[in-house]
Amino acid sequence: MDWGEQALLFGELPDHLQQKTLFKVNTGTREQEVCGLKWQHEVHIVELNISIFVIPAEDTKNGEERIVVLNSVAREVIEAQRGKHDVWVFPYKGNRVTRMYNSAWKSARKRAASKYEGKAPWGFRNVRVHDLKHTFGRRLRAAGVSLEDRKDLLGHKSSEITTHYSAPEIANLIEAAEKVCMGDSRKTPALTLVRVKRDT
Repeated sequence: MDWGEQALLFGELPDHLQQKTLFKVNTGTREQEVCGLKWQHEVHIVELNISIFVIPAEDTKNGEERIVVLNSVAREVIEAQRGKHDVWVFPYKGNRVTRMYNSAWKSARKRAASKYEGKAPWGFRNVRVHDLKHTFGRRLRAAGVSLEDRKDLLGHKSSEITTHYSAPEIANLIEAAEKVCMGDSRKTPALTLVRVKRDT
C-alpha cells in the first residue's frame, strides 16, 4: 500500500479502527498483538525518556517475547489512547476488541476503492489488515533499514540466544522505525514505493 492508498483507506475507517490501523502500519504488529495490547506491557526506558511495549511470549504468534518500539506516529496514537481503559490500549465501547478485520474494515475498504482515481487495483480492493505489517516491512527496506533491524522490528523469530535489548539498541530500533513515518500522509512523502504488476 502506498501513501496515497493509505490516506484513502484510513480516511474511510471509523476512528477506533483508524487508530489501531495507524499504530499497526507504524509498528509492524500483528492483528492480535494490537487487539491484545495491554497497558501493563508498557515499559519506560528511563535513559531514553521514552516507552516501548514488551508483549509476553504467550501473546505472540512465534511464542517469543516481542518488543514494540514506537516511532513518532505510533507514540501519538498511544498518547491519544491513554485514559480510555485501565487494561486495554485499544478498547471499543469499554471492551477488548478481538478483531480488526471486520465488517467496518470491509465497508471502509469498499468505500475507499470506489474513490480511487481510476480503477482500484485488486490488491487495494482486497487489502487485509495483515497487509499493513507487510507495508511496514517494505517501507523499512525502502528506507535502507538493515535486515537484522527489520527482523527485530517485525517481531520475527530470533535465532539469537537472548532477546534482551540495551537502551542504545532500542534507540537504534526507534531511529530505524522513525524512517518510515517521514512519509506519513500528514507530512510530505519522503519515500516512493513502486508497484510491480505481475500477470497471474
